[in-house]
Amino acid sequence: MALLITDECINCDVCEPECPNAAISQGDEIYEIDPNLCTECVGHYDTPQCVDVCPVDCIPKDPDHVENEDELMEKYKKLQGEEVA
Repeated sequence: MALLITDECINCDVCEPECPNAAISQGDEIYEIDPNLCTECVGHYDTPQCVDVCPVDCIPKDPDHVENEDELMEKYKKLQGEEVA
């Protein structure tokens, strides 16, 4: 499942540089997460780095983009250019 940033975001700029997949970018009003790039840091870290650094706890799982750990790992491999079996 990809993550999303809610409207509680205070635009503190700490999440964007932490994302290893460059899935986070500044939107019109708040930061946004591209669900096609978000792997919840699977393949990189044990926990989502944006969630770990967010001071207002505004990055929940995105119910519109449900993925299990295996699917997130497959997405990670595709993003890294690794062959997916």
